[in-house]
Amino acid sequence: MNKKSKPYPTADELNGRYVVKDPPTDYDRSNPVRYTYADYLSWADESRRELIDGVAYLFSAPSRWHALLSTELASIFHQSIRRRKKKCEVYHAPFDVRLPRNGETANERIDTVVQPDICVVCDPDKLDNAGCIGAPDLIVEVQSPSTARRDLREKFDLYERSGVREYWVVFPRDKGITVFTLQENGKYNKGKAYEFTGKVPVGIFEGLEIDLKELFEN
Repeated sequence: MNKKSKPYPTADELNGRYVVKDPPTDYDRSNPVRYTYADYLSWADESRRELIDGVAYLFSAPSRWHALLSTELASIFHQSIRRRKKKCEVYHAPFDVRLPRNGETANERIDTVVQPDICVVCDPDKLDNAGCIGAPDLIVEVQSPSTARRDLREKFDLYERSGVREYWVVFPRDKGITVFTLQENGKYNKGKAYEFTGKVPVGIFEGLEIDLKELFEN
């Protein structure tokens, strides 16, 4: 990305009517344009984007393998919730999760909205017609070459500070999962890696384990 992002027209330039005409496509990371959830809602095209601290990230549709893996894992969570008669809900991308700071709920004040591959929300008060506002109890991101750095850096920091209880990073090529669990001090632990033949315990659902061999073979 060599081109610099251009700021959108000001209210005066649009005769007092603030309208974001075109979504961003290129970003200058040294001096990024900062956006809000209100801007995000105004982008009329169908490209997938996320905002993290006001910085817009564009990403493509997942590969078939990525999509199959996400669907299978989401199905396991869903079936477990139904069996245990939990009030939690399971969602998979595209599904907007707004992560406001300091309890801000106005669209013009929220500068972070992400689309995790999978999220589990156990507090119905966090759900509305637009998606989820506030930290889900569990988030899963399936790695791809284009998102690897963001999943392990920007999103790791974001989910930690937002209070996501469990953060799973799935590595399709290695057929493994690393689970980060939020500690009492509000920080994630160093993470526990599970390999192909292992079983991953789901911390928010006592007694549930994900059989990785079965997951990846399916």
